[in-house]
Amino acid sequence: MPIDFHDSPAPTLGVEWEFALVDAGTRDLSNTASELFALLHERHGEQPRIHRELLRNTVELTTGICTTTGEAVGQLGELLDLVRPVAAELGVDLYSAGTHPFAEWSQAQLTSGQRYEELIARTQWWGRQMLIWGVHVHVGVRREHAMPVVSALLKWYPHLLALSASSPIWAGHDTGYASNRAMMFQQLPTAGLPFAFDDWEGFERYAHDLLTTGVIEEIDEIRWDVRPAPRLGTVEVRICDGVSTLDEMRALVALTHCLVVSLVDRLERGETLPSLPPWHVQENKWRAARYGLDAWIILDADSSERLLRDDLADLLVELAPVAERLGCSEELALVAEIPRRGASYQRMRRVAERTDHDLVAVVDAVVREL
Repeated sequence: MPIDFHDSPAPTLGVEWEFALVDAGTRDLSNTASELFALLHERHGEQPRIHRELLRNTVELTTGICTTTGEAVGQLGELLDLVRPVAAELGVDLYSAGTHPFAEWSQAQLTSGQRYEELIARTQWWGRQMLIWGVHVHVGVRREHAMPVVSALLKWYPHLLALSASSPIWAGHDTGYASNRAMMFQQLPTAGLPFAFDDWEGFERYAHDLLTTGVIEEIDEIRWDVRPAPRLGTVEVRICDGVSTLDEMRALVALTHCLVVSLVDRLERGETLPSLPPWHVQENKWRAARYGLDAWIILDADSSERLLRDDLADLLVELAPVAERLGCSEELALVAEIPRRGASYQRMRRVAERTDHDLVAVVDAVVREL
C-alpha cells in the first residue's frame, strides 16, 4: 500500500511546542483550554497555529514552514505573546516541562472529540496517565532519505533527551530520572523507539500491517520518538521534553536541524549512515532518561562508551560548518550553555532542595523562566 510522502526540496523547519495550563495561585493543572480558546478567538480571531490537545490542561503552539531556527523561534515567541495575556485573564499561566511535579492524573479532563475518546478507550490507565508535554521538530527531507535519517538519528537520541530533560518529579516524588516523560510515553501502543527500515517501502509494509490489523487507523497514530511525517514531507523528532526558555528552544531546534541536514549531506555523498544495534539504542535512551547529562552512552557496535557531555562538545564542533550554512551558528552555540547552567531537570531539583521540597515553588520557577 503506497503512502504518499510530500517531498521537501529544501531542509525546511517546523516546531510544535506543548504547554500545560497551571492555576496562577495553586500552581496545579487547570482544565481551562476550552475557555482559553474561546477568549483567544474573541480577542484575536481564528488562530490556526494554536491547537487543542488530548487533555483540557494543554495548548500547543506551532510554527508555519520556516527556513531557519531564528524564524521558527521568532514565530513561537509571537504566539507566546498572543496567548499569555489571554491566559492571564483566566487566572492561568503557561508551564513547559516534561511533566508536572504534583498534579493528579485523575483530575485531568479529556478534550472532546472522537479521536481522543477512542485513544483513551483503547489505552485506558496508561492513556489517562499521560500528563506529559514535549517539543516536536520537523525537518523537510525527500522520501528516499526519510527512513535512513530516522534510523541514524537514534545515535544522537541521548544527546537531545539529556539536554531537554525536564521531568524528574512525578506525583509528588523525585523519580530518580532526568526524564520520567520518556519512560512513560513509550507505554502507549506504537510509541517509543522506531523500528529500523532501510527504505520507504519497508515502512509502507509496516504501516500496511498496522492498518490491516486495526492497530492504527491513520498513519500519524504511529507515535515513534522519531518518525516520518508523510503529509508534511518531514522527519519529525519527538524526543525532547518540554523546555521552559526560548534560548533552550533555539539550541534544541538548531541542533536537530543541523543533525538532520548533516545526515542528508552524507547520503547525498553516497555514504552509509552510522547506526547502532537496537539494544544499544534502547540502553542509551534509558541512560539519558535516568542520568541526563551525566550518562555514559554507547557510541558504536563495538560497545565503546563515553560521557555524554564530552561527546556533545565534539558534536558541536563537527556540526559547526553545517550550522554556518543554515544560518544558526549562534543558536547552535547555545547548546553548550545548557550543561553550564544546568539542564531543566537539574534546575528543578535545585529549587526543590532549596525550598525543602516545595513543589509549588518548582512550578513557580518553571513559569518564571518562561
